Amino acid sequence: MKPLHLSLLGLCAAAVVGCSIEAPDFTGKSCDTAADCPEPYTCVAARPGAGRTCEVLNGPGVSNPSTGPVPTWCKDIQPILAATCVSSCHDATTVSSGRKDFRLDVYEAVGDVAGAKLLAPRIHARAVVSRTMPPPTTSPQPTEAERALIDRWASGGAPFCEQSAPLDGGS
Repeated sequence: MKPLHLSLLGLCAAAVVGCSIEAPDFTGKSCDTAADCPEPYTCVAARPGAGRTCEVLNGPGVSNPSTGPVPTWCKDIQPILAATCVSSCHDATTVSSGRKDFRLDVYEAVGDVAGAKLLAPRIHARAVVSRTMPPPTTSPQPTEAERALIDRWASGGAPFCEQSAPLDGGS
């Protein structure tokens, strides 16, 4: 009985090695209640004109923004997205991506088209948590340091630009 048990164990191990579990992306899926979205997604109205959709707001891998200064769109994030996302897919023409509901070359929404500010949770989920964007076969990849900046930016509220120092009244 022992040889049979070991051979079955070997078959099971071979079956597990050849198996992969694909995790579907529920970002942007229509929803009515929180129960319509699996963990770590939340049903929210975050996309202009899209109603309620499943979005990752505070999923796994979210950093604590208090561990350093929160990066800003203007100084830190826009150059990363320009090199890795906009240059090949997510700009005004959206030729490669086929997506016309968002752009990553702008911060704010342009009409019904979401900008990077609204997409910060999705950018975080796809570029930092799941690392499915940008696709490794079609775009340059952000460095680990750049992914860390995206993580802190999205987790820190996706700020636009640094505020200039207040005027001191001429002293």
